[in-house]
Amino acid sequence: MSNTPNADGESRCFHVTHPFHPLFECGFELLEYRKCWGEERVFYLDEEGEVRSLPARWTSAVADDPWIVIASGRAMFRVDDLLELVLLIQGIKR
Repeated sequence: MSNTPNADGESRCFHVTHPFHPLFECGFELLEYRKCWGEERVFYLDEEGEVRSLPARWTSAVADDPWIVIASGRAMFRVDDLLELVLLIQGIKR
């Protein structure tokens, strides 16, 4: 699914919202938004004009996760993420 340009012919922009990504808070023009490698990704041009992509969930191109909004920084981890981590650790131990 491509979202650029929109129906009005305007370009769409997004910002990197992942706090540990080196491009955190940098803005880019959205070239394309589509499912790729099993996840939603945003495609953009970097400073050298090369097409790059990021997971859409690391950007402002998707709505905020309701759990993160409700937690308001009070919880560091989601239960589902911790359970998945347990499975990964158990797999490593085997």
